[in-house]
Amino acid sequence: MAKVRFVEGDLTKQRVDVIVNAWNRNFLPFWLLIPQGVSKAIRRVTGNAPFWELRKRKVLATGEAFWTSPGNHKLVKGIIHVAGINAFWIATEYSIRKSTKNALQLAAEKQYQSIAFPVIGAGTGAYSAQRAEKFMVEEIEAHSTDLDVTLVRFKP
Repeated sequence: MAKVRFVEGDLTKQRVDVIVNAWNRNFLPFWLLIPQGVSKAIRRVTGNAPFWELRKRKVLATGEAFWTSPGNHKLVKGIIHVAGINAFWIATEYSIRKSTKNALQLAAEKQYQSIAFPVIGAGTGAYSAQRAEKFMVEEIEAHSTDLDVTLVRFKP
């Protein structure tokens, strides 16, 4: 069973195999997307390469997960992008649970040992951070894997 560790800080500074980018509604042209919060911090460290890779995938369904390279990020082996918000830019219990589950499955498929998540839906998705964490922990605990999971509470 996966174990969860909580930290406050910057997702991009976690020493894990893969990090999760939870802000993805890439149906808008790339030049119109203005990353905020965690996604902005990720782009600052990685550069644009992972986001260009993601654009090739087109629109992710709510909760879907997609792997890209880490770009210029030197601490991780990849980034898992999830559609943690729906087409109305709102997080729901479904989008949070599905994103968490799919990111964990993709990390396991890639044979990663560790993963760091932001609190999905608590930023741009305007969802209660406390409730989002509860749903995420439930999904993590239900996932039968030996992944070390870090849940990062974002501090700008």
